[in-house]
Amino acid sequence: MNRVVSAPGSQPSLREANSARIIEAVKAYGRITQVELASVTGLSPATVSNIVKQLLESGLVETSATTRSGRRAQLVSLRSSSALAVGMHIGRRSLDLVIADASLEVLASTRLPLPADHRSDTTLDRAALLVADLADDVGADMGRVAGVGLALPSSVGRGGRTGAFQLPGWEELDVDQLLSARIERPVLVVKEADAAAMAESRLGALRGASSAIYVHASHTTESSLVLGGLVHAGFRGGAGALGHVRVDPAGLICRCGARGCLNTVVSGEALAESVRVSHGPMDLRAIVKAARDGDPGCRQVVADAGAVVGRALADLATVVAPERITWGGDLAGVGETFVGPLREAVRGRPLLPAVEELLAEPSFPLDGCARGALVAIHDVIIASATGSVEG
Repeated sequence: MNRVVSAPGSQPSLREANSARIIEAVKAYGRITQVELASVTGLSPATVSNIVKQLLESGLVETSATTRSGRRAQLVSLRSSSALAVGMHIGRRSLDLVIADASLEVLASTRLPLPADHRSDTTLDRAALLVADLADDVGADMGRVAGVGLALPSSVGRGGRTGAFQLPGWEELDVDQLLSARIERPVLVVKEADAAAMAESRLGALRGASSAIYVHASHTTESSLVLGGLVHAGFRGGAGALGHVRVDPAGLICRCGARGCLNTVVSGEALAESVRVSHGPMDLRAIVKAARDGDPGCRQVVADAGAVVGRALADLATVVAPERITWGGDLAGVGETFVGPLREAVRGRPLLPAVEELLAEPSFPLDGCARGALVAIHDVIIASATGSVEG
């Protein structure tokens, strides 16, 4: 295909560059109003309106009516594509899946409970079947599934290999290859906390924030840093290891080999040990349920966890100076019992903004990891498949 090359600084060249900026913004946010497009691209509302009209005529985008703050607005999204993407989250006790189109609109979702210490081969077999079932639920076949994003509760090294500490029996597995062989589709593995941060940053509570922190408190505690609107991986993907920040110099030895890490104090194992004498054997799921049901001992354990995580989070926030913070995970799912002490720990740091300004309720407390994995695979495969305007 011949491409017309415009002189630098010419009107056609500027129009092409502005069109590319708008296309990239629509790709990033899935669905976005023209007012929001003007904000994120820095273009004038009139320029955005004219370019959107041109893109609409060329078939690259589509528009729909919506209401924002009581006023009618025009939503802009990429033209609907036959390609679909799947976001998947394999956790300690559940398997979550969402399927979406090119505009990141979730068309269907499902959740499957998993037994404790579930086997990798059995779980991946189930996951493959559920991907096919989900495609069928939206009237599609596997040929329309362009790829799968998979969030795992672990560190992810080179080649998509999972860390050794999060899913027992999954040590050093090439999970992306194993699942890809089952569904014959590309699979992209991302860290659990990073996936949830992607969902909140692009579609939820962290949307529009140039810098943010997401903290995931579950069987272990991890976090994810959003810098410049993007998840910051750090050297060898090691950014956000909040669970390995030292909180007790005289504490227990962590699985990483250091002493007194946050994960030795706030983890499924640590919390189970703290209620063992009073309640007998309990796993994290049971502790969370009991806390929600009002059990005083379990509520105290969860509140103590919120305070410890809050202090570590406040340290991190003091260094990073984020614009916004949100949270997720099983412990955060208990609600104010966990979040209240976390909020108070952050409130106690005078260099940080007021918690009412800094802390934001998560938009996706239940399926944020799956939605974030969807965003990740969308960026790699779906967005490129829809085409773009060259600048």
